[in-house]
Amino acid sequence: MILTPAEADKLLADNFAPWVQLLGLTTTETGERHAVLRLPWSEQLAREGGGLSGQALMAAADTACVVALSAARGGFAPMTTVQQSTSFQRAVSGRDVLVHAVVTKLGRRIAFLDVTLTAEGTEEPAARATSVYALG
Repeated sequence: MILTPAEADKLLADNFAPWVQLLGLTTTETGERHAVLRLPWSEQLAREGGGLSGQALMAAADTACVVALSAARGGFAPMTTVQQSTSFQRAVSGRDVLVHAVVTKLGRRIAFLDVTLTAEGTEEPAARATSVYALG
C-alpha cells in the first residue's frame, strides 16, 4: 500500500512537534520509496541577507525522510534519525523549496536516504543531504 499525499499530510499533523508543523510543509508526491514535500517561502525562516536558513532546510530534509520511509514501509512506525549530513550549494530567497527524499536502502533495522532540496522553478539543487535512520 503506497501512502497518499493526503495520508502523508495527516502523518505530519499527527506525529511531528508543533515547531516542525510551523514550517508549513505539505506533501506534493509520494511513491513506493520516495516523497516530495514543499517548504513554503517565509520571511520568518530567512536569515540575515534574505536566504532561507540552513536549519529550516535541514529540518525539512529530515521530515521528508520520515515521510519517504513511511511510504516505503506502508505507514508510520517509530524511527530515529541516526545521522544527517547536509551540503548547502546555493541560497534560496523568495521561492518555495521542493524536498525530494529517496530511500536508497531499506533494511529491517536501518535505512539510508538521499535528499535533494531545489528551489521551485530551478533545476540546480540548493542543498543535498544524506540520512541514516534506525527503525523501530
